Amino acid sequence: MKPNPEIEVKINDKSLLKKLGAGDSIEEVCSAAGLSNEQFEKWWSTQLASRVPSSQGSRTASANAEILRNKWGIPHIYAERDEDLFFGYGYAMAQDRLWQLDYLRRKAMGQLSEVLGPSSLETDTISHTLGLTQLAEAEVRRMSVRTRTRLDAFSSGINEFMIESGDLLPIEFDLLDYSPESWTSRDSVAIWAELRWYLTGRLPIIVIPELAKQTLDNDELYKAFLTGEAENESIVAKGMYPARRSNIGSVGQTVSDSSEGQGSNNWTIAGQLTASGLPLVASDPHIAFGSISCWYEAHLSGAGFNVAGTGYAGVPGLLFGRNEKVAWGLTNNICAQRDLYKEKENPEKPGYYLYDGQWEQAVKTTATITVKGQSPVTRTIRRTRNGPIVDEIIPEAASHTGPVSLRWMGEDPCDEISSMLDMNRANTANEFRKALRPWIVPTFSFVFADSEGHIGYQASGRLPIKKDWDRGYRPGWDPEHQWNETIRFEEMPSITDPSNGWIRSANNRTAPEDFPYPLSGVWSSGYRAQRIREMIESEATHTRETVNEMQMDVVAQRAVDTIPGLLQLLTGTNANNLDEEINILKNWDGRMSTDSVGASLFEVFFANWTEEVAAARFPANLVPLMAGASSGLSTELLTKDTSNWFPSGERAKSARRAMDKTIDNLSKDVGQDKSKWNWGTIHKVHLYHPLAQMGPIFSRLSRGGQGVSGSGITVSNTGFDPNYLAVMGANYRLIADLSDDPPGLWAVDAAGQSGNPGSVNYCDQLDSWMQNSQHFIPLDRKHVDENTTDKLIIRRST
Repeated sequence: MKPNPEIEVKINDKSLLKKLGAGDSIEEVCSAAGLSNEQFEKWWSTQLASRVPSSQGSRTASANAEILRNKWGIPHIYAERDEDLFFGYGYAMAQDRLWQLDYLRRKAMGQLSEVLGPSSLETDTISHTLGLTQLAEAEVRRMSVRTRTRLDAFSSGINEFMIESGDLLPIEFDLLDYSPESWTSRDSVAIWAELRWYLTGRLPIIVIPELAKQTLDNDELYKAFLTGEAENESIVAKGMYPARRSNIGSVGQTVSDSSEGQGSNNWTIAGQLTASGLPLVASDPHIAFGSISCWYEAHLSGAGFNVAGTGYAGVPGLLFGRNEKVAWGLTNNICAQRDLYKEKENPEKPGYYLYDGQWEQAVKTTATITVKGQSPVTRTIRRTRNGPIVDEIIPEAASHTGPVSLRWMGEDPCDEISSMLDMNRANTANEFRKALRPWIVPTFSFVFADSEGHIGYQASGRLPIKKDWDRGYRPGWDPEHQWNETIRFEEMPSITDPSNGWIRSANNRTAPEDFPYPLSGVWSSGYRAQRIREMIESEATHTRETVNEMQMDVVAQRAVDTIPGLLQLLTGTNANNLDEEINILKNWDGRMSTDSVGASLFEVFFANWTEEVAAARFPANLVPLMAGASSGLSTELLTKDTSNWFPSGERAKSARRAMDKTIDNLSKDVGQDKSKWNWGTIHKVHLYHPLAQMGPIFSRLSRGGQGVSGSGITVSNTGFDPNYLAVMGANYRLIADLSDDPPGLWAVDAAGQSGNPGSVNYCDQLDSWMQNSQHFIPLDRKHVDENTTDKLIIRRST
């Protein structure tokens, strides 16, 4: 929908929008303004439509570029000069995502409370504690001239669109009654720094074992609590690396994490196993669903680039994608690039902390957070030699364990944006691997393939070699627990053209325990990796279609492995009134399909079962936290209890209690008719707007609500919240077939390209995503022109 040039934003429009944004109900606003419901709906539609920028015609600016869009709104950006290409990139992104860009910038820089109020104080406190703004400023100062020039041009494109927009900014600005400031290169780097933290911080993974260590009676119970799932599913196999060094710590552990669904899948299949004789690459990052995708698809052509894929909104460069010669995808490798240190504070001299027998004074700074509707809030940040004291941002259940400081690799000099842009221009698999050498944070598992038929894997990122690595806190006063050296890039896990013809990763174990170096890994369940391996090995010849089917696989291997044990436990109790439930589970195929009653029964039971498992050994105040982190142990306890976690005879009783609670839950939420307890009834995907909880007008900006298949441990990933709503998962999927002619990329986003609620491209890919019906992004101009629906020409002013 194109804006009506005759519509202007009037003062009364601004006033109505401000009232709606303040949380007034639509009924109250209509009554005060004398509007009928019909008049309001017409006015609201006009407000949304008027803010959709035109993607046709010509503009005069400080660059020469063309922006061609297809029916999905995906921009193909053409320019001859580097600066012009990135100017067009920033301009196109601002057209689609200007409010999101400002939201992400504020989130990174600790400024959300200024426009959203006190509900964002916790988020802002994290940013100021980490010093993300200062880290971004330092990174920009160190940046190469080439990367800085590109970032500055990208920023200029964003600012040009802001100027052109005038008063017709995205609707969220008027609802919240503020305007964005000019964009700078620092802002893009700050957004990237916040993403680094999102993917590597995960402090509960350290805090939870520490609490378990303090609570459990003995080492055997602690070891049992740390039980993982499908531990042997490793990316790099034995024999692919040198002999292990002596006197080093554990490579890592497969862990249970309450954030199931926060991960990724990727794999590449060599030509020996494909119909075309050339490689296939598949990748799907798992991150929060939303009405405004965190990913931004684009095709950049010119100045040495011809690359298509998706990047993180606000940051120039394509994290996932392909060019004419190389295709790639990534997953989070989840190797620990941070530690929490227990500090000893001098009781007689507050602010002094023990290190190597001496008391050292912490550096103290303050941060003032502007809060909408109330007085500013001041936060005091103390930093020991290990890093900032983070007592305010660890889980509340661990607040008594402080003072605790954070050492994070993200505070070291980083520049992944330069690395990413070099990846985008790589011509061979070897060049792509070389581009990863400077990568610092996060640790990613990249798979890649080139048009010559080579496939590869590279674990990227800088990993400290830690003494006596274990989950939990480290003694901040002991020099032996400082980081002194890191693993060299050449000795990080990698694979080149494996004889089996495939590579896959799914946040699973990177390497077996005899790998030469400690990776400090805290990897997710190996079940997704297991399913991907099984599906690759089950086909003699793969095509894009078979890979597409793999991405939609919904077998829950956890259920397949544990249903027999669960049935045995239940039949060992007084199960005479569980005949129907037992029969449903017995005949279920383990697939998390929307029409499956067995899927609902198992997932709701398993959530209740983890609470029973946690309650057996932890006090009530810790049960919610510990239950979410005990899925590995809970899986094992459905078949055996070698650690005596439960008192004698209590395991079966606990399983029965969990099943009784499951029946009560489903009866209350769905009804008494068990034939209607299908998974799609309770497991729905909602694309919530970031401000959906701020009032009725914002909830109108959300979309979705369809029942969706999958779960947090299936390949088709849809992790859920305590209400079983799908809140995170495979929100972007891509497939690259190196034999495609013309070359290009197949992909689909769970939301859409535009962040403007009045646009036809707002959440318009959801139905396609549900079916994994992927669109094609060609790299050659002829096919781009054939599919162009809108063309915008930017010409440099003379």
